Amino acid sequence: MVSQSQLTSSDVRRICGHLPDWKITEILACGGDIAALEEAMAWSMGDDETTPERHLPPESAAAKILDVLLAEEEQDEWEAGRSP
Repeated sequence: MVSQSQLTSSDVRRICGHLPDWKITEILACGGDIAALEEAMAWSMGDDETTPERHLPPESAAAKILDVLLAEEEQDEWEAGRSP
């Protein structure tokens, strides 16, 4: 049962703009779809003022993607560990 097709790196770049490769990889690993990515982007930009009491369920793909979007650049270790 798939609500929308799985995200691609092109989708992430189109919706989010320029992101470091590690963030794109982590976003893709969250298993979300375009709707989840768009929701996470809205939350990351503070576009949730219409429903201020609403919270993303922590297990949702949108919440996982939001965590990646808000992550600091201290992922140098991640990049170093994954590079060939």
